[in-house]
Amino acid sequence: MEDLLHSISQCTICKAHLPLGPRPVVTAHIDSKIVIIGQAPGTKVHNSGIPWDDQSGKKLRQWLNVTDAQFYNTENFAIIPMGFCYPGKGKTGDLPPRPECAPQWHEALLDIMPNVELIILIGAYAQKYYLKDKKNLTERVGDYKNYLPNYFPVPHPSPTNRFWRSKNPWFEELVVLELQKKIKELL
Repeated sequence: MEDLLHSISQCTICKAHLPLGPRPVVTAHIDSKIVIIGQAPGTKVHNSGIPWDDQSGKKLRQWLNVTDAQFYNTENFAIIPMGFCYPGKGKTGDLPPRPECAPQWHEALLDIMPNVELIILIGAYAQKYYLKDKKNLTERVGDYKNYLPNYFPVPHPSPTNRFWRSKNPWFEELVVLELQKKIKELL
């Protein structure tokens, strides 16, 4: 695992496309139980090098009902984004994750984590890549039971996604409770 994480930290596969340069942000341990697959680091996470070290991360930890110590314990959670580096700014937010990372690194990471019991897929990019169905994010999140026991799809916890959450109150009223129950069982 250490060798693989070191190789990822040295990755420059999409260097030409990264406005702030490469700084892969990923954490994992051979004994990780839960894998969180999100989009890509934002500027705050790029600067700190700590995954989910922003408002989205605070909301995600609330949804999971875990402490910072539990969340950042790599034996509990591996944090593997679809794109490991900050992709740049778009018209309405950050650009999509770079497409090179997941095919280059995900399988190698998942292959050396035999104790993974759940993969949380955060947002449409992770869900499309792993679930390969024709549903949209709302349908996947609503049908989360159909993806268990391997996957648990959730929306992105970004403050900019508050409109989706206000339009779909069932997510925080029902689905988050099921997610918290599942996390408690695994930890």
